[in-house]
Amino acid sequence: MATLSLPLAFFLPLFTALAVFLVRARRAPWLPLLGAVATVAAVADVVRQVAENGPQVHHLGGWQPPLGVELYADGLSALMLGMTALVGLAVTLYAAPYLRGKGYNTELFWPLWLVQWATLNGTFLSADLFNLYVMLELLTLTAAPLAAMAGDRPSLGAAMRYLLLALLGSLAYLLGVALLYGGTGTLHLREVGELVGADAHTAVAAALITAGLFAKAAVFPLHMWLMPAHSNAPAPASAALSALVAKAGLYLVLRLWLWVFPVLLSTYMGWLIGALGALAVLYGSLQALRQPRLKQVIAYSTIAQLGYLLLLLPMVVIPAAAVHAWQGVAYHALAHGFAKSAAFLAAGNMLYSLGHDRLEGLRGLTPYLSITVLTLGLAFASLMALPPSGGFLAKWLLLSGAISGGQWPWAVVIILGSVLAAAYAFRVLAVAHAAPPAGYTEVRPAQRVPRIMEWVPLLLVLIVYAMGVSAMPALGLLEQGAPEGLQ
Repeated sequence: MATLSLPLAFFLPLFTALAVFLVRARRAPWLPLLGAVATVAAVADVVRQVAENGPQVHHLGGWQPPLGVELYADGLSALMLGMTALVGLAVTLYAAPYLRGKGYNTELFWPLWLVQWATLNGTFLSADLFNLYVMLELLTLTAAPLAAMAGDRPSLGAAMRYLLLALLGSLAYLLGVALLYGGTGTLHLREVGELVGADAHTAVAAALITAGLFAKAAVFPLHMWLMPAHSNAPAPASAALSALVAKAGLYLVLRLWLWVFPVLLSTYMGWLIGALGALAVLYGSLQALRQPRLKQVIAYSTIAQLGYLLLLLPMVVIPAAAVHAWQGVAYHALAHGFAKSAAFLAAGNMLYSLGHDRLEGLRGLTPYLSITVLTLGLAFASLMALPPSGGFLAKWLLLSGAISGGQWPWAVVIILGSVLAAAYAFRVLAVAHAAPPAGYTEVRPAQRVPRIMEWVPLLLVLIVYAMGVSAMPALGLLEQGAPEGLQ
């Protein structure tokens, strides 16, 4: 049972998706939740195994690479699997009443969502560049139809834009992988990392792979698909896309640069990639300040918050900053995942209740949706790095790394990004708490929000505050299998 949990984490949601497709969700509405609970149990065992025994390896069918498929879980992948499991369970609990109430086709949603969950787990467990390509393609092929589920012109256009950019990203990634295979004769991550040199061949491959992953993760300046796709998708799909799918691409960027391309990670290269992250922080935050709809604000906030993850690469080459930056970025990935999924689900409650998410139409909303507004406030507080949230601890670690390493430009970006996050967050919360003008009746909810749709996002965001109170379990797990110098 020790390493059997690794394949189960991938196959359980996949087989549940197949069962739901064959049986139909209307005949067995309990089936998606059963598969979700089983997947969470398998992932919990993976996390326990990694925490107690270090990195875990499983070869499917007993076949060794290169013929067989290797699944690998270290501390970073265990943390990402754990976050995906908790967000996935929340999305599964939330989606059933939301989709029924909004009239969406659940027969389409459940197989797509469960295959996407399996693919995310596969991405975090794969130890092979080609298997990662397959996982990335499956992520695109499940995310695009989820983004288009509304079936109207804006959602179809957004999904098509995402699909085209993601396919271009796939092509660039595959070209880079082909170059690496031609130069090393292997696709295994660890072996490629040991064989590549700091030459032009490797540099071109790294550039192609990084550009492809930037397109899939909506990293500035290849971010143009994210806002329309995330803001027009159903709320549970938006939560998964923002908290998990976009982050999977950036997880691979960091994984590949730290495990495969460290020979190329010079100070200049780190600053180049870090500058893109800094621009994403500033651009996404400024755009969030200008948006008239709540889901658009949260979507641009995603572009900004993902930018912080790239600040690891310029700081990891400086010994005085490396450990703090590594811990801060990993913690930020987790805190942002929980906070952003909770924020999108809270926005979904407002859409469900009012039929729109226009900021001006939210005036006087608090008395009617007090739990939802509280959830949104707690999520925004973590994004703006207020204590005692996990977002505060993540930004504090990043800031400590930047100051310890003398990286003052990144310290300014971290502080300025938090100030801008506070500006767009208070803009939303001020409207929700404002009294409606005399005779203004639009705010009164037209549809009651089911209790489970109010409590699931709140419980999700409370995880962020548990992270802020106790960080040692997650940071201790992160040390398992970390690159040399980051333990």
